[in-house]
Amino acid sequence: MATGSLQLDFELVRALHLKELRALSLWWKEVYGNVKLSYARDRLVENYFWTCGVFHEEEYSRARMLFAKTFGMLSLMDDAYDVYATPEECHVLNEAIQRWDESAVTTLPEYMRMFYINLLKTFQESEDSLLPDEKYRVSYAKKAFKLSCKYYQDEAKWSSEKYAPSFQEHVEPWCCSWARATWRPTREAFDWAIGVPAVVAASGEVARFLNDIASYRKGKNRKDAASSVECYARERGVSGEEAAAAIAGMAEHAWRTINRSCMEVGDALLPAARLVVNLTKTLEVIYLDGRDAYTFAGDLRDLVVSLFLNGPAAV
Repeated sequence: MATGSLQLDFELVRALHLKELRALSLWWKEVYGNVKLSYARDRLVENYFWTCGVFHEEEYSRARMLFAKTFGMLSLMDDAYDVYATPEECHVLNEAIQRWDESAVTTLPEYMRMFYINLLKTFQESEDSLLPDEKYRVSYAKKAFKLSCKYYQDEAKWSSEKYAPSFQEHVEPWCCSWARATWRPTREAFDWAIGVPAVVAASGEVARFLNDIASYRKGKNRKDAASSVECYARERGVSGEEAAAAIAGMAEHAWRTINRSCMEVGDALLPAARLVVNLTKTLEVIYLDGRDAYTFAGDLRDLVVSLFLNGPAAV
């Protein structure tokens, strides 16, 4: 009886997920078609898989939609900085996003303008979908997006100037930008995250380290700044493999910090802390064994099909 009830619950939630995925696919088809950035990754399904890893429950439906749309726009911006834009264009894009005003579109190169217009439109539509006492959430998301853009700009500047950042320089800004990544239901939870508590900082470290290990294994983009693996190897005078092993050990240590911090957080903030844990656990799936299943989406195909179409899968 219990098994049947669990199966029914799973089917009901999966039906909701598929409904959301259909709506997001229509949104993404319009956005991706409008921006016409041929170099950008087309990863809506992988994005939604990641989102469901953070919060899969029925009551988080609106949060999933908002998170997935924010993450989709962030992915487009990331690819502009990493793959295509010149240093001058990176600088102009960052200035426009910090301004967050339609009038800034005229300062951008032609190919970036539709991205910027759709970015502002997406956030405005998200705000319009919220109740009056919920609209503050979008202001936090804007702050997160602006901070991430500033981080991408710094990396682009390091790359163009052939600057080799220290290990600490490379890791710390990422932890701060990661702090704003998850949509949280209360103002108290947002303020808690903005302060970058230990659980959020450690989650940022895991994200940075797993991403950089994957870049080391798979090969990074030609415009990427030096990764934490490269920074560590240079500072310690060790090989790339030794550096990657050390970075993996740091990721494990960060997980211990996450676990300890969750035991110490108060009841009011525990739901927000759990979202951070879920976000970090999903990273372990995306970057399992040094892969990058967001960029190389074939690595996730079986898992996505099993989760959304066939039934529960073991990871």
